[in-house]
Amino acid sequence: MKIVFYGANAATFEPGLSAQLDMPHEITVISDAVDGAGEAEALAGADVVVGVHYNGKGVQAARLFQLPAAGYDKVDMDALPDGCAVCNAFGHENAIAEYVMTALLSRHVPLDDADTRLRRGDWHYWAGGPDGLRTELGQQSIGIVGHGHIGKAVKDRALAFGMTVHVANRSPVADSRVTAHSLDSLAEMMGQVDFVLNTLPLTDATASLIGTTELAAMRDGAVIMNVGRGPVIDEDALFAAVKDGRLGAILDTWYVYPSAETPNPMPSKHPFHTLPNVTITPHMSGWTTGTIARRTATVAENVNRLARGENLINVIKAPKP
Repeated sequence: MKIVFYGANAATFEPGLSAQLDMPHEITVISDAVDGAGEAEALAGADVVVGVHYNGKGVQAARLFQLPAAGYDKVDMDALPDGCAVCNAFGHENAIAEYVMTALLSRHVPLDDADTRLRRGDWHYWAGGPDGLRTELGQQSIGIVGHGHIGKAVKDRALAFGMTVHVANRSPVADSRVTAHSLDSLAEMMGQVDFVLNTLPLTDATASLIGTTELAAMRDGAVIMNVGRGPVIDEDALFAAVKDGRLGAILDTWYVYPSAETPNPMPSKHPFHTLPNVTITPHMSGWTTGTIARRTATVAENVNRLARGENLINVIKAPKP
């Protein structure tokens, strides 16, 4: 079969793929712009396209559009050939859960500040002193929005630290260790916890799911985190909620991303970067060597299944007969 890795992001999953395939295939890496010599022809003739975006132009013969990621909001599925299946890949949940726990722990264990102080002879945090007392993560509560791969991974780690865990999800959550809520009662849950974590993907149903009402329900001093998709939390409502310092925020997913025309934009139309109560990172929470290895294995698994005529895994959209 002809396999095309479409774009710079997809290309990071190509190394090591051939060693995991049951048989040799023709593998080509093309640019996001599809403007190199022979690239348009390669995309048109591909049996498998591995990519994170598709605007509806170029794919003609593919039987599988394989996302090496979980999110599929940048793929125009209706423009793909009728016989093309669309599948995604996970494997990022361990990395994102580590990011979340690091962000949470950093608010209770001030290693950097303690190190900086002691280097100049300041023993502020010395045990026995009244001024350096710190809080514990295990004394805190977290509300996780979404109970998918990421939500479950964070839940298990939060419980291991002794946190009180709430989960809001579309379908019932069968876990006696947590307090479960429906998405219809999201604001109620958000008013009961110290941290709120969004893990949801962006769909028509989740866009601006967390808005003015939900953010207003949060306790003073609570923290909203986003590792799902940026627009699940309404951009204007979020900035209004944090600009005066009432809430804190830890944001890894955004509203504006780099493009060929603007390679280094600020991540929002609002100046989140100027607020001391907001921690911002560049959509990095799931980007680890482990994530790449696990997702490459998923891509290889589906290529092998397609070649053998077997059912694919992680199917988002089945091919039309």
